[in-house]
Amino acid sequence: MNDIPISILFSVLGVLILLSGFFSGSETALVSLNRYRLKHLVNSGHKGAQMASALLERPDRLFGLILIFNNFVNILASAIATIIGFKLFGEAGIAIATGALTFVILIFSEVTPKTYAAQYPERLAFPASYALKILMWLFYPLVFFINTITNGLLKLFGIHKMNNNDSLSPEELRTIVNETGSMIPAKHQKMLLNILDLEAVRVEDIMVARSEIVGLDMSEDWDDILEQLTHSLHTRLPVFEHNIDHIVGFIHLRKALTIVSTPGSGKEELKKIIAPCYFIPEATPLNKQLLNFQKNKRRTALVVDEYGDIQGIVTLEDILEEIVGEFTTDPADTLMKEVLHQEDGTILVDGSANIRELNRMMSWHLPTNSAKTINGLILEFLRSIPEPGTSVLIDNYPIEIKQVTGNIVKTVKIDPQINQGMESKESDV
Repeated sequence: MNDIPISILFSVLGVLILLSGFFSGSETALVSLNRYRLKHLVNSGHKGAQMASALLERPDRLFGLILIFNNFVNILASAIATIIGFKLFGEAGIAIATGALTFVILIFSEVTPKTYAAQYPERLAFPASYALKILMWLFYPLVFFINTITNGLLKLFGIHKMNNNDSLSPEELRTIVNETGSMIPAKHQKMLLNILDLEAVRVEDIMVARSEIVGLDMSEDWDDILEQLTHSLHTRLPVFEHNIDHIVGFIHLRKALTIVSTPGSGKEELKKIIAPCYFIPEATPLNKQLLNFQKNKRRTALVVDEYGDIQGIVTLEDILEEIVGEFTTDPADTLMKEVLHQEDGTILVDGSANIRELNRMMSWHLPTNSAKTINGLILEFLRSIPEPGTSVLIDNYPIEIKQVTGNIVKTVKIDPQINQGMESKESDV
């Protein structure tokens, strides 16, 4: 070493520092790769991505290889720096070389390349994968030997090699969708999030309640049946005798109009086109029911409770509206009639207003885990029929009962401003 010129030693030291930076940056770049984008690039035929993905399949071997060479070049650089320091400054140069090399490696071989690799992982990871693949092939026996020892030590501590698990939970997927920003339009983001919410929403949460079911009563006069068929706003109607408990089936309006337009037609001809009923439990999650509609080739179902009693009706359109929003303005128009804004900022709400629709339209957060209407929410909260003038506080929403008819809360007054003020104070805290 004493015969080697200082210039050559400095050149070798510079190369070793660059190699140290390469291995440090490569490690950070490969770890920082977005696994889902990497899979997309692999499926697209990107050679660098395919090489990086192959290396990441065995991270123990990859990190073993990188650390072997990184430590080797760092130790060799330290030895050469010591020789240079001794040649230039004598014994004091050893301490000088140690301090200087530590600073240089920290800046040029650790912080700088790792910061760059973390910000632009693909720029470094994909080209580096080719060099690392060659080194893996050349030095595989050494890497295998090192990994065997380290894996054995891990097993002594009860740590076994884990398989890569890139699967996402619904909550994690929701976070990814929320963080896509402008990459996915806001409307599409909302649709994706609504799909994830289907599992948490049950059929009973969106069904048309039994009392609001519009159906065809076959016990009525033929003229009344014709009148209803002619002016019906629904394409499918439940058919029953006297009341919904004696359900017969469903009838398609287009087929029915074809029959009733034929001279001499009557109830008997109409009964021939009645389709059988399709019953579903009220606790069925929407994501499962959506698949059930597809599997059974159905679009409408009657919702029953645990005793088999009909509780309501739900359609395929109702579920799709949970994903994409309302297809028509009718539900919103109906809800607007149930909501009346006051000059003081309070809102009069009909007791029959659906809580989910109310939350959606007013950006409120009234509880929807049990009761479906404002009337049901208040009765469940109080466990009794309230008197007009009674006030309750439900989830920070002050609600005053204005009108009660029989056993039903007809009208309430809600002051959302107080709730908004409370939420503001909580956020400030």
